[in-house]
Amino acid sequence: MLVLSLEQAVAAPYCSSRLADAGARVIKVERAEGDFARYYDRSVGQLSSYFVWLNRGKQSLVADIKRAGDAALLRAILEHADVFIQNLAPGAAARAGFDSEELRARYPRLVTVDISGYGENAAYADMKAYDLLVQAESGLTMVTGHPAGPGRVGVSVCDIACGMSAHAAVLEALIDRGITGRGLGLKISLFDAIADWMNVPLLQFEGGGHAPERMGLSHPTICPYGAFTAADGAQVVIAIQNEREWTNFCTYFLQEPDLPSRHGFDSNVARVSNRPAVEERIAAAFARLARHEVTARLRAANTAFGFVNDIPALARHPALRRTLVDTPSGPARLVAPPVIANDGPRHLGPIPAIGEHSELIRAEFVDSLVKSGRQSRANPRSETKGDTE
Repeated sequence: MLVLSLEQAVAAPYCSSRLADAGARVIKVERAEGDFARYYDRSVGQLSSYFVWLNRGKQSLVADIKRAGDAALLRAILEHADVFIQNLAPGAAARAGFDSEELRARYPRLVTVDISGYGENAAYADMKAYDLLVQAESGLTMVTGHPAGPGRVGVSVCDIACGMSAHAAVLEALIDRGITGRGLGLKISLFDAIADWMNVPLLQFEGGGHAPERMGLSHPTICPYGAFTAADGAQVVIAIQNEREWTNFCTYFLQEPDLPSRHGFDSNVARVSNRPAVEERIAAAFARLARHEVTARLRAANTAFGFVNDIPALARHPALRRTLVDTPSGPARLVAPPVIANDGPRHLGPIPAIGEHSELIRAEFVDSLVKSGRQSRANPRSETKGDTE
């Protein structure tokens, strides 16, 4: 499987990195100065954390799509490609001669992926779209954070949601191509991807007349479901999903087995309406217990719970799986891919230096381009004949 990706930042590299993880050959086209995401920070040698996470196992080709020679090279690659991905500025790829519809007309088996900020035909089509801007525009920040004010989700969630959706769509398109023999054109925007994730608060607003409030580490429609502080300062999130769990929690943790029968405590709807009193009672119980006592009682009650960890605690977490990838600055420890296959862990390829594979790729595909030109001159109808057959 050959993937050609005119990519930068996060969304498109996320999609192509998952294809590379699965064994696809991904040729990443970069400017001479490289993908600007290489330099977001210097957490891994001289490379950024985002770049190392999302560019393992790819080949880096430095090319300028505005130069005729480089454009011809990319078309020579597309002659053999299965997937073409681009997330350049709106219209940039088409202006350079890489319009997706035209590419699929020329290469009917090609799957094309166009990633944008707000969609190509929307009123916002020409707006620059970085992750935090889309978090704000989509309403996500207004349902995230503390009641005192909106908050940003701490990772680039709009980019990641877009890349995940694009990856799934590519796999569906490849399955479809196996049936029909033809590639599909896929378009996805950061806004559409995160707006899909915002279905629940939108439905709650349009169906119930009000949007969910920001509640920090509490849940707007379930009670109790949130964070409480133990006597030694440990923060613990508990989640009560049904009345059986609430009864067990009252019996074994609060040690008040009759509480579920009292007014204001007898159903989730009642508890949400009576939230201050419910949470005050639970908070008082937590404040009397140290972390190990909290753990023992919650386990006895079979209550779902988790501790509020910081990043150092994540680094030590017993459930965290790690893997190594090579970078130009040496090995880096990444979180292992989430899916575990029964044939063993996948090897993740190295992070490429800027243009590391340019010479190799040019030698391979320029030679192919020359041969194609000779064949075309010898038989002008060869391309049309091949397409119709």
